[in-house]
Amino acid sequence: MSDLEVPIRGRTYREPDGTHSVVVRGRDLEPALQHVSSRHDCATLAVVGLPEAIPDLSAMKDRKLIVVDADSGRLHDFAEAAIKVGADVEWIRSARPSSERLAASLLPVGGVVLAAGSSSRMGGTQKLLLEFDGRPMVRHAVEAASEGGCHQIVVVYASDDIKQALDGHAELVHNPEALAGMSTSLRAGLNALRPDMEAALIMLGDQPLVGSRSVSTLLRSWRREGSRPAVAMAGGDKARWTPPVVLSRELWPELEALEGDSGARQLLERHPELLDVVPAQGRPDDIDTADDYAKIVRLFPRKRPTRRT
Repeated sequence: MSDLEVPIRGRTYREPDGTHSVVVRGRDLEPALQHVSSRHDCATLAVVGLPEAIPDLSAMKDRKLIVVDADSGRLHDFAEAAIKVGADVEWIRSARPSSERLAASLLPVGGVVLAAGSSSRMGGTQKLLLEFDGRPMVRHAVEAASEGGCHQIVVVYASDDIKQALDGHAELVHNPEALAGMSTSLRAGLNALRPDMEAALIMLGDQPLVGSRSVSTLLRSWRREGSRPAVAMAGGDKARWTPPVVLSRELWPELEALEGDSGARQLLERHPELLDVVPAQGRPDDIDTADDYAKIVRLFPRKRPTRRT
């Protein structure tokens, strides 16, 4: 359909089986729209370099159209025409967008922050409320997911204290069955993600040293052509990998079937061939005990503001 080479997972111009997206140049827009009309499983069409004339865009009703061009007026006209037929429109003002920018639009990822644990090893203190760099620990996970490129962020919580600490910084999902194990929080978080999310980034609320650069590295690695359905950070010591982990939507049904305190690790231990492990900046240390927290605070004290004269 197009000679546009885009190194994105499941390169779309090959017209694959199953739900997919298509990326074409403007000169190939007409055949691309014919493809969309004939394939109910084509969810998104991206057009790089818009043609002068706007064709009939009715095939894009209830689908996503990404328009890319350096001409603001042309972008506006195409977007307006697409909105009139009921398309979900995103535009990128650029003559030659990077493949990473296109990939982020074609393959949105939702972040699920697991914050419903009981902190039983912390001696009665809710660890996610402990301060790190002037903010509750759980806020760091939300900020890392947001600044790292997640399109939607949900926090699964059990305690009202967690809800108050987040104070509107993320979508909240209450899990009344949290004591039944991590699987219940994982299931609640995945069910709360929007249908357009192609993958979920599973984060723990007690890893304050995992920052936005680690998240963006994982998302970039998962979107790369040829990557596996799951991508995780390389672990320290003897651990092969550690959360956060990105999980393609195709893995969600098996994740949602887990019971008790099982999570992504149990699934990927059964299917190691599904996982890519990548080095990422930041430290994956999780905070389980008072000693863990004291160690982190000692190694990474809060930065004092510089006084100006």
